[in-house]
Parts: sequence; C-alpha cells; structure tokens
Amino acid sequence: MSIFPSETFARPVVLGSTSRYRRELLERLRLPFSVSAPDVEETPAPGESPRDLALRLALAKAKAVAAKHPDAVVIGSDQVADLGGQPLGKPGEHARAVQQLRQMRGQTVIFQTALAVVCLASGFEAVDLAEVKVVFRDLSDDEIENYLQAEKPYDCAGSAKSEGLGIALLESIDNDDPTALVGLPLIRTARLLRQAGVKLL
Repeated sequence: MSIFPSETFARPVVLGSTSRYRRELLERLRLPFSVSAPDVEETPAPGESPRDLALRLALAKAKAVAAKHPDAVVIGSDQVADLGGQPLGKPGEHARAVQQLRQMRGQTVIFQTALAVVCLASGFEAVDLAEVKVVFRDLSDDEIENYLQAEKPYDCAGSAKSEGLGIALLESIDNDDPTALVGLPLIRTARLLRQAGVKLL
C-alpha cells in the first residue's frame, strides 16, 4: 500500500517489463503501478550499435504496452552489454554465459541501459540512456564456473549480476545512476516520470 494519497497520481503507471529486477527497483519509488509484458522482437538490426539497440528496444517496449494502456504512463527499458561495439544480451543458458564471461574477462564493458516513458493520451514520449562502464577482472575458468553455478544469471545481459555475487567479478564500476547496472536507472526514471506529470513526492 502506498504511503501517498491516490490523487497524487493523475494517471496509472505501467511497467512494460516482466523483469523482476526492474519491478523491484521501481517499487523503491513507492508509487502504485502495474506490470504488462511487451511483445517485442529483440533481434539486433544489421549494423546496429548496442547503444542504438537498447534505445530502440526500450521505446518499442513502452509503445507496445502503451497501445494496450493508452491512458497510462508506461515505462519501457532495455539493457545491452557493449563489448567493443559488440552487443551481448541475455545468455539464456550455461554454455553461452561461459562464453560471454570469457570474452569479458580483463575487459571494459559498457552496459547500455535505455529508458523510455510514453503516454499516448497526453502525447508524452521521452527516452534516456545510462551508460555504465564496468571493468571485469581477469577471471579464471574456475571462477567463471563457480560463479555461474552459484548465481545462474542466465536472464541478465552479459551474465553478470552486480547486486549479488557478480560484484566479485569486477574491478570497478563507473556510472552516474546507481541502479542502472541492475536494469532500471531510477534517477532518470524519476526525472522522466516527473516530466510526464507523475508526482513522486
């Protein structure tokens, strides 16, 4: 139950994502919201950069859900790990996760976390992007295997969950929006929600 009066929120808020990580992050803002799954094809276009892919998918997800909830303020987000211009998505299974972590060990990876907020009724549409620079340790094969067996992060871009044991994979994290690496940059989310007319405080 929200601690804020219902009249604070002029329009319903919908999170266009089935990610439990994004849902848990959005709950920190203490506003009522519902969740709706976007039906969006996530295959990169030929020559599409990780940054452009993340931005395109975040907006596509928000628009897909907004079409079903035209009166709502809809949040869409997407994250792509960028290794030297090569996009790394969710591994989905163990062998692919091993491959990704072997590619990233000793490397700097940019996690491109894109955000879109759309409201069809008001005509509001905005996108933003948080870039998180992550330096991975020079991991051994045993460390990679032990980590994957412990966390099974197969639903995370780049196979790394920094909010859990995955922090032990890293040398450093450099960003300006602390929750961006987990999947939803809350500073930017709060900013776009305010612009869309959602009062948070």
